[in-house]
Amino acid sequence: MKKVFNIIIILTLGLFINCSEDTVDLVGVGTITGRVVESSSFNPIENAKVSLSPSNNTVFSDADGYFRMEDVEAGDYSVSATKESYLTNFQPATVTTDLEVNVIFEMDDDTALNRPPSTPELITPIDGSENQELSIELAWSSTDPDEDTITYRLELQNDFDNNIVKIEDIIDTTYVISDLKYGVKYFWQIAANDSINAEVLSTISSFTTKADPQNRYFYVQKAGNNNNIIFSAGYNEAETSVENVVQLTTEDVNSWRPRKNQASNLIAFLRTSDNETHLFTMNQNGSNVFQVTSAVPIAGVDMNEIDYSWSSNGDRLLYSHFDKLYVINKDGSGLEQIYQTFDGSYITEIDWSNDESIIALKTNNIVGYEVSIYTIDMNGSIVTTVLSGVTGAAGGLNLSIDNNLLVYTYDVSGYENANNRQLETHIFVYDFATSVATDISASNIVSGTNDLDPRISPDEAQVIFVNTSNDGISVKNIFRMDISDGSNRTQLFTNAFMPDWE
Repeated sequence: MKKVFNIIIILTLGLFINCSEDTVDLVGVGTITGRVVESSSFNPIENAKVSLSPSNNTVFSDADGYFRMEDVEAGDYSVSATKESYLTNFQPATVTTDLEVNVIFEMDDDTALNRPPSTPELITPIDGSENQELSIELAWSSTDPDEDTITYRLELQNDFDNNIVKIEDIIDTTYVISDLKYGVKYFWQIAANDSINAEVLSTISSFTTKADPQNRYFYVQKAGNNNNIIFSAGYNEAETSVENVVQLTTEDVNSWRPRKNQASNLIAFLRTSDNETHLFTMNQNGSNVFQVTSAVPIAGVDMNEIDYSWSSNGDRLLYSHFDKLYVINKDGSGLEQIYQTFDGSYITEIDWSNDESIIALKTNNIVGYEVSIYTIDMNGSIVTTVLSGVTGAAGGLNLSIDNNLLVYTYDVSGYENANNRQLETHIFVYDFATSVATDISASNIVSGTNDLDPRISPDEAQVIFVNTSNDGISVKNIFRMDISDGSNRTQLFTNAFMPDWE
């Protein structure tokens, strides 16, 4: 009996040992290593969650994107990497006993499957259309397949200068563009952006504005930032209304005192440049702006009072620099000093006769008074003294085409103060033949107002001028009246000053 018991124990132990050896042979382990990086830049992704399926083992990538899983049972697995803002990435892995298997995850951001907007279609104006207004609504269409919000960028160019208008962050599919130039061809393009994909560009479309109406009136208005802006306009006599108003300069630069020359078909004007005042020219529609002066700027007491003059054929310009008078070619060459005041007084206003034989000057002292108005010949000799030895302000010089008349202004009150305020400024017409100055404002001017900046009309039958309250801060309006006696006083433009009529 004892032998049987021993045999049973031996058999049992043998079976146990055999079973234990079989279990060890079935369990083998290996290691999974790898790295998680961005697909485009291959920069490491830290703290990405790396998981095995079906075992659900999980580790996280380190600062360099590396990870390591040890004691993974041998077999086939699906390994996943997940991280917020990235698309989950899956890779297969076969673990072999006592070996390492390496897995690399190149992860795309979660917008990788996002689709861009459709190419914008330019709707209006129709490509190649003509005779468009100076203010026009541009319209286009575009959609986003993922319903992302689209913002648009508009670019507008023209065929006369290098100026490119860029309008960013438009959220609608229409935009009104204003202050265009007459007779100019414009090119426009739209870019659509969903803030995810690269922007999508439309084709380029073009349109042409209507022909220049050849406005004969020019004037200045004040912008909201206190800069001056130059405009041209027409005046409908039948309907007594303003028409075809064109903004010639922008409000981001200070531009004033327009003077049109018919021979050159250019408009000269003053502009602030590098904290100096210089002479510029431009075309009738405001294009092709050119700086004439450079070495010697325009300078004087009050830049709002400063005036200059074209030569009749439009090849040269006269301007002043304190007590000196200069002539310069319209292309900026040939600068020459031709006159200097004998007493050091400042030259503030100038007009050059049509035959270029006579120059009318207004001079004043450093505070703007002790005014004199006189004419000189081209040798600098004084020909006629029109006004001198008076108190009060004066200005507004303009010679008639035949040199017989000179229009100017004078404050008949003789008032003077530190702010150069004028109380009763009237327009006078001086006759060189009789040496008589006639006050043409006297019978029609409204009490408490000033008549300023007179210019003789092209037919020399009228005078265009500014009328405003003598408080110095009220709105300025442009009028005209007969040059003979100041009758037929008519308002032309509201909130406007520094007129020119050519």
